Amino acid sequence: MRHSRVVEQSKPPQPLSTGVRRLTLEAGGVTLSCLLAEPPDGRPRATVVALHGGGMSAGYFDGQAHPDLSLLTLGARLGFTVLAVDRPGYGLSTGRLPGGQTLAEQAEVLEAAMERFAERYATGAGCFLLAHSYGGKLALVTAARGTGLLALDVSGCGHRYDPGAVGLLRMPTGADRQRNWGPLRLYPPDTFRSIGSLVAPMPDREAGEVARWAGMFDELAPRVRVPVRLTFAEHEAWWLHGESDIADLAGRLTAAPVVRVEHQPDAGHNISLGWTARAYHLRALAFFEERLALPQGLGGR
Repeated sequence: MRHSRVVEQSKPPQPLSTGVRRLTLEAGGVTLSCLLAEPPDGRPRATVVALHGGGMSAGYFDGQAHPDLSLLTLGARLGFTVLAVDRPGYGLSTGRLPGGQTLAEQAEVLEAAMERFAERYATGAGCFLLAHSYGGKLALVTAARGTGLLALDVSGCGHRYDPGAVGLLRMPTGADRQRNWGPLRLYPPDTFRSIGSLVAPMPDREAGEVARWAGMFDELAPRVRVPVRLTFAEHEAWWLHGESDIADLAGRLTAAPVVRVEHQPDAGHNISLGWTARAYHLRALAFFEERLALPQGLGGR
């Protein structure tokens, strides 16, 4: 991890929103491909590190089906640097890690990559993690390691799977697609023509941990000591997110100074690619803004 460096890329291989560019972060022999957007004045209030879900890529946070989808461009306009990372086992790291990595291994690489990024780029007050689905698991694991994060915002990730989803965790099917997306009316018409470059196979080592998440969460939850915001889409079908489920989930995050759980109307699991992506992103960034505005240590549920 100590011999990492940052290398910019040119000629992006797929369309990106205006103001978004590609770079690579090298950490301990692992090369991570990333997307980056910075505020126009180059002086970010803070940095948002965005982590995609299983079977996706960093481009999830720069959706091309409609101009309002991109977290990267929105965050930069509001004064944040946004760094969307292809998690280990995705993007440029696929060749080095064909089987992917466990969550613990990914957290180690992510920490090193954030350190390398901070050596070369202004990060403002520090780093927030904004994560989706499997990326939310990585965000929680990373926070539990005691990394100096400011807060977490996680969508599409709970602590108990819906019983109907258990049989699909390692076997993609048509029903798997329905759980990932929900009603198609929730997405712009060009969504399924524009996501070809976003979709990637879930690496084997990552997939091997999916069914063990409930026990992993119970062990790590008491060690998360930063503010946490969790969002479940109205049509979320992978996770239990009823009132009692949410109470049990929040009650396990005993050391977090703030635990906020919200539901996003008119959204499916892939919330950042739907019509309500901008609304979700604005709420997430507002949560981060609240954390920056409050004196250190002040908070509440």
